[in-house]
Amino acid sequence: MDSGGAFKLIRPINCAMIGFAVIVGAFVSRPPVIPAPQLALGFLTGFFICAYSMVVNDVYDADVDRVNRPGRPIPSGRVSMQDANRLSAAALAAGLACSVLSLNPLAVALAVAYAFLSWLYNSRAKKTGLAGNVIVASSLAIPFIYGGAVAGGAVIGSLLLMMALTAFFSGVGREVVKAMADVEGDAKRNINSVARSRGLAFASWVGAIFFILAVFTSWVPLLTGLANEVYSIGVVVPDAIFAYLAAAIVYKHEPSNALRVKNIALAGMTVGLLVFIGGAL
Repeated sequence: MDSGGAFKLIRPINCAMIGFAVIVGAFVSRPPVIPAPQLALGFLTGFFICAYSMVVNDVYDADVDRVNRPGRPIPSGRVSMQDANRLSAAALAAGLACSVLSLNPLAVALAVAYAFLSWLYNSRAKKTGLAGNVIVASSLAIPFIYGGAVAGGAVIGSLLLMMALTAFFSGVGREVVKAMADVEGDAKRNINSVARSRGLAFASWVGAIFFILAVFTSWVPLLTGLANEVYSIGVVVPDAIFAYLAAAIVYKHEPSNALRVKNIALAGMTVGLLVFIGGAL
């Protein structure tokens, strides 16, 4: 197997970001003590299962990539389909093994769920539209919850849960809006996005509703006394971003604007992450 091709299949930067999300979740859950070995195992679990998801994505998209992205490792021949399957199996086994070593049943269950959703999205749900968007958004939220579980912190009724829900709702909104910019390409791949099946105007309202839901969940810590001063002040920034995006996409539901809103939404999600970290300090 070509090592450079395998590197591109795994996309280690993406995987490291998921591992970092696990660590963030651990701290936001506010456990009494965070053992370093648990943090390391949590990071590695997120990294390897994300790597599994990345490789599986290329395996299932191999036929499409031969036309649209012939330089990718599988269609270019740098990595055979057999080697890609072996790599995905090795990454999955490593991720689940790290989870088992944490000796936390909830963490193991979450790791299995994360891996299953990755397979489900790539194998079946990618073409289903909103259901696929929900699965992608779930994969953004689960690493945070996993971090809390593996560290032994508070999950249910905690700041961490609101963080995961906020990430989930903003993720669904971003995925729906993102598909508005990809209508032509999705038609060729027979992806039944909300924008394709119900039109751009309808999709803009769906995306806007999920952005506003993200704003609502971000306010729960303020109403329940979970937020500190840093959070109380900082949350205004991402909330303003998502409120603006909701209005912007409804006002102008054209593909070019959808692409702009999608990119700004990523910035809003990043700012929101920083605010939740500040809320945990």
